[in-house]
Amino acid sequence: MTAYKRVVLALCTLAFFATMVARLVISPVVPDIVAAFGTSNAAVGLALSAMWAAYALSQFPSGVLGDRFGERRVILAGLATTTVTALALALSPSFPVFVLFAVALGAGAGLHYSVAASLLTKQFDAVGRAIGVHGAGAPLAGLLAPIAAALVGAAFGWRYAVAIGAVVAFAVLVAFALAIRPTPPSRPDRSIASGLDPRTLRTYATDRRVRYTTVIAICCGFSWQATASFLPAFLEANHGLSRTAAGVAFSGYFVVQGVGQPLLGLVTDRFGTDRAIAGAVAIAACGYALLVTTSGPVALSVSLLFVGVGMSWTAPVESRFMASFSDADRGSAFGLVRTVYNLVAASGSVVVGSLADLFGWAAAFGSLAVLLGALLALVVSNRLFGLGL
Repeated sequence: MTAYKRVVLALCTLAFFATMVARLVISPVVPDIVAAFGTSNAAVGLALSAMWAAYALSQFPSGVLGDRFGERRVILAGLATTTVTALALALSPSFPVFVLFAVALGAGAGLHYSVAASLLTKQFDAVGRAIGVHGAGAPLAGLLAPIAAALVGAAFGWRYAVAIGAVVAFAVLVAFALAIRPTPPSRPDRSIASGLDPRTLRTYATDRRVRYTTVIAICCGFSWQATASFLPAFLEANHGLSRTAAGVAFSGYFVVQGVGQPLLGLVTDRFGTDRAIAGAVAIAACGYALLVTTSGPVALSVSLLFVGVGMSWTAPVESRFMASFSDADRGSAFGLVRTVYNLVAASGSVVVGSLADLFGWAAAFGSLAVLLGALLALVVSNRLFGLGL
């Protein structure tokens, strides 16, 4: 690996980290936001689902823009938009305005991932490992953002906690602009309108393997989304942790992901995507089941360890996607499937928030164990019975 490739991987990872920080600093201060605007968990969950839905909808156009103008320009645009919208979110005067800027934040942050994955695929032969390291930007954000948001929110209020995202995104924006060389577009001849026409990618949309992988990504993404939005609140209400302790545990969950993402990428390159996916889903299902049926610090630690490892699923799932796409259309095709699975998975926030309001936090998080158990049955059936998916 050349020195410049290391720089590309490091700054792509930091850019993903920055866009995740801007979204994850919201979760630890959800109770404060609910109190400040006089709203409910379900309403805030709806706002977060809208944010992640906007993030999902940005994936396809970002891939098209990356193919048309080059990845560097699109990543810089995503970081700049994240900076501005995170600051605006912190200054929201009312809940409707908060929802509006949350959606804008999701749309801006969504410009990054698809084009960064395409850029890294061009740079590296060991795609699983590169995607795993890049994906570790999210756990890194999860490690630092909750603690920082909890401490800053307790000292100065939730608005200052949310503003952390703008500061981090701006810093990475400057570094990326200075260090990354211009990237030539892979499809400079294709118009934006043509690129955005899903019919140009109908071959991928009708591929059974792509559809099957999309189902896996939806179920795993739904679980990840719900956990990222409400794990601190669940730990406070269901396990009696303090606000600070819940933030620390939330960070611990992401620490596990920070280690698990690259390791699962190595497992993917060594043993194949399907075995890695099956292992991740099985571990996650066990983790959620333990999380709602056990108590005490040891049991809680083991539960969070299992959930963190299982939610490191992106390396094998996205490597499986990349193997299905051609070099010329990889950015657009990957952006399309990420739009589909992230859009559906974004409902994890509002569904789990609503279940918590109606039936309690144990039932809400228990539903994730059931979902992933059903997914594991599908994955194992495909492996054992040779369904060809």
